[in-house]
Amino acid sequence: MNQDNKNAMIGMVLILLILLGWNMLSTPSQAELEQKKRTQDSIANVQRINDSLQKATAPTQVPPSVSDSLKKAQLSNEMGNFASLAIGNEQTSVLENENIKVTFTNKGGKIQNVVLKKFKRILENEKREDVITPLYLLEDTKNKFGFNIPTNTASGSVSTENLYFTPSVSGNILTFRAMLNDQVGFEQRYTLGSGYDLDYSVKFNGLSSVLKSDAKSIQLNWENNLDKLEKNVNYESSYSYLHFKESDSSPDYLSGTSSDKKELTKYPIEWVTNSNQFFSTILIAPAGNGFKSAILETENHDLKHEDLKKMITRLEIPTDAFANGYAMKMYIGPNDYGILSKYDNKLEQVVDYGGSILGTINRWVIRPIFDFLHSIIGNVAICILLLTFLVKAILYPLSYKMLMSQAKTTALKPEIEKMKAKFKDDQQRIQTEQMKLYGEYGVNPLGGCLPTLLQMPIWMALFRFFPATIDFRQQGFLWAKDLSGFEEFMKLGFYVPMYGAHVSLFALLWGLSLLVFTWYSMKDVDMSGQPAAMKYMQYFTPLIFMLVFNSYAAGLSLYMLFSNILNIGQTIVTKNYIIDHDKIRQELEEHKKKPKKQSFFRQKLDEAMKQQQEMAKQQQQKKK
Repeated sequence: MNQDNKNAMIGMVLILLILLGWNMLSTPSQAELEQKKRTQDSIANVQRINDSLQKATAPTQVPPSVSDSLKKAQLSNEMGNFASLAIGNEQTSVLENENIKVTFTNKGGKIQNVVLKKFKRILENEKREDVITPLYLLEDTKNKFGFNIPTNTASGSVSTENLYFTPSVSGNILTFRAMLNDQVGFEQRYTLGSGYDLDYSVKFNGLSSVLKSDAKSIQLNWENNLDKLEKNVNYESSYSYLHFKESDSSPDYLSGTSSDKKELTKYPIEWVTNSNQFFSTILIAPAGNGFKSAILETENHDLKHEDLKKMITRLEIPTDAFANGYAMKMYIGPNDYGILSKYDNKLEQVVDYGGSILGTINRWVIRPIFDFLHSIIGNVAICILLLTFLVKAILYPLSYKMLMSQAKTTALKPEIEKMKAKFKDDQQRIQTEQMKLYGEYGVNPLGGCLPTLLQMPIWMALFRFFPATIDFRQQGFLWAKDLSGFEEFMKLGFYVPMYGAHVSLFALLWGLSLLVFTWYSMKDVDMSGQPAAMKYMQYFTPLIFMLVFNSYAAGLSLYMLFSNILNIGQTIVTKNYIIDHDKIRQELEEHKKKPKKQSFFRQKLDEAMKQQQEMAKQQQQKKK
């Protein structure tokens, strides 16, 4: 046995001896065990005596009337004159039309939940099966909606959420009243229209006698815990916002991807929304009498949380605005661009079509074309196909220009090959002479890039159009059940990072078609002067797209698949039947014979090339 093994054995023996010794020392003796038992028995006896005393001195059952009186007495200190309204029995009332069913509670005189009759909520259970249920908004029991009334009570304010109102229904009008006496009280009135509108009026009757003398405003406290309404929760969370609009300003929003907070004190606020990806609850101030100020906040949750996210809205309203009734309006329904645009206060921008140029393209180009097609053809998938045809037709002049530029470059390929054979491994000289050659024949090597760049804003606009347009929600095509979310052609039994736990066939076919289109478009393009990585990057990009778009809106993948198929057909027809290659060669030769007028840019380029050539000669002479 070597020394290391001996040391290990000695260490093990010492550890065992220490453990045995500790066990013997820590084990209690028989006398200690008996003493411990006597102590536990004594404690148990004391506990039994205390329980008996508590039972003997416990109060007898108080009759409900006495209990209510005690409760009122306790509340009186906290709520003053409002104490009598803080005790009652909760009951519900309903207003309903063909679009929504609104259930109210008399506790707080507020909305308890709203059912959107024309829409469904589809989520997956643990077995990844679709579960279809009615679509509710504002149903979370943790939600809050009430006015904090500043009073001279011990708590300093009274929330209407803690008051029991007396309801009365007349047709489509529901009125809640919380009256301190015949002259003093608080009234909330809801009037349901024919769509998704709910007129909401709040009025104080004689409350100046119970308000703080210095109270200049009353706060409306609204806390809304958004439910998960879509299968793609990650996507839904990113497209769920708290929007707002200040007077004389464009609409704005809090971050959809992280928790955020803003305080608005400079301008009156015209409206505030709590928006899921496709549905919103919107509170609109009276025209010309906006909310005085606001504190807006969103709390993002982990995707495993029961709620999607929490939205907090605190609005300040001047006290004198309630004297004759503060007439607000609520919209509780879909983020439908056509419906929201009728309000004439930029509410349609709640539909997330993007900002600046992308939003402009979607709102004034893509959306009108789609609406026109949809009004004629009910099937949205056919509308996507026709939209693709129209977009490709509009952009064809740019595509034609790009293909012409490629054809001119291809026509010069024999001259370029001769030049390469002449200068062989001198890449710098080859590039210099190649630029001269392009200049002589009037060919712009970047002519094929510009049309592609001009098409990018439209492509990026469509990237925002499909997941924001409710017309695609739960509308199917072939195996896809919902064109606004990802389609599951095949469900995998495992999760693949960056890809997901499913296979989207539209995204897969689009990626394959993009590979084919890239190969066909680039087979005649001279890439010999490019680094090897550039040659393969063009084929690597479609593979990245297949990963990204696997969990994206199926409508966009379908559009891109249609677009690529049309691109391939368009390119084949244009190259083989429309472009006259002999004529192009003849035009290039004629351009070469024309006298050239050097531009300022060309002069500078020639000077730079001459300097490079001189430097190259000097380096060669030094080597010799």
